[in-house]
Amino acid sequence: MTEKSYLKTADPDVYRILRSEDKRQEDNLIMIASENYVSQGVLEASSSTLTNKYAEGYPGKRYYNGCLHADEIESLAIDRIKKLFNAEAANVQPHSGAQANMAVMMSFLNAGDTYIGMNLSHGGHLSHGSPVNFSGRFFNVVAYGVTEDTNLIDYDELYKLAKEHRPKLIIAGASAYPRIIDFNKFREIADSVGAKVLADIAHIAGMVATGDHPTPVGVADYVTMTTHKTLRGPRGGVVLTNNELIGDINKFMFPGTQGGPLMHTIASKAVAFGEALKPEFSVYQKQIIKNAAVLAETLMSGGLKLVSGGTENHLILIDLRNKGITGKDAANRLEEAGITCNKNGVPFDDKSPFVTSGIRLGSPALTTRGLKEEEFRRVGSLILEVINNINNDDAIKKVRAGVDEICRSFPTDFLRI
Repeated sequence: MTEKSYLKTADPDVYRILRSEDKRQEDNLIMIASENYVSQGVLEASSSTLTNKYAEGYPGKRYYNGCLHADEIESLAIDRIKKLFNAEAANVQPHSGAQANMAVMMSFLNAGDTYIGMNLSHGGHLSHGSPVNFSGRFFNVVAYGVTEDTNLIDYDELYKLAKEHRPKLIIAGASAYPRIIDFNKFREIADSVGAKVLADIAHIAGMVATGDHPTPVGVADYVTMTTHKTLRGPRGGVVLTNNELIGDINKFMFPGTQGGPLMHTIASKAVAFGEALKPEFSVYQKQIIKNAAVLAETLMSGGLKLVSGGTENHLILIDLRNKGITGKDAANRLEEAGITCNKNGVPFDDKSPFVTSGIRLGSPALTTRGLKEEEFRRVGSLILEVINNINNDDAIKKVRAGVDEICRSFPTDFLRI
């Protein structure tokens, strides 16, 4: 854990809270699919003096003086992400994946234009057309989803919707979809109606980078992602596109949707992209998938129902309706036992987003911590113990002891800088 020795004296209140967060991350099994542990290098870069620098604009075209090194680090980040994904052009300034999506939409769509995105309740993301998000407020959104029997993307429905509504844009990608996405199918459907394709790979970016999931680069017109999930970088976003479209993306990122970029975050993105170019990153991605598969098998063998019947990536979505348990209650009891996940809606859920019928689990953070198949089987058994004894405090305490043992065996020394 980081010592934060200056803060200990200068601001003991903040120091105490940060140390408590260090301890939470060390003493619990982090299984939120959109979280990970970053390296010492990413942590160091994100706390660098680049946090002091205002650098509105782009390398070589800034509105402020003193941007020599800001230009260098942003150019390095761009070069690395282009190499990592074999992309023509990139913008590394988005503060988040949602802002990356906003820049794409603002660069191509006008208010009231029609686009198609995945239904949030079927696994989509807020920024794919939810009515409570900018993406749903300013455009005419048509939603596609999954089939009720397989919980897989209904490409036939998507084709029919595209033919009926003639969208300008179709979004491929999800926030809670445990299966391979067929980007070529999205391209085929979009071409049939003259639409462009936005592939949001926020969750699967690491696997796409290493070839462990089919890539949309070169297939979709735009590819957006976050950098903090399977890509194992700082919190932020990226847009990949081609040389023809990058000018509009840059214009609608700044000044269209954001002001000055977070240069310290861009520096830490550059570090993460450099790490992802190393051979060991590919080994890590393969282990993520192996661990998730073992976890899924363990949970299904223990009687839990998984959306789509399993997983092909880092993510598992459990439908708890056959157990008579809400996602909210399951996530809270798991947290008491030291296992951190999140409640999540499942396809055709009859409960509100604040309650839900499911929970979402992911393998990236624990894989970073060093757990492999054997440990994930044990983690699966601990999850089953909680779910099957949801109201038994003694069982929760027993699981907590098991979690403590695993955490001691896999310390988070890599968090120290």
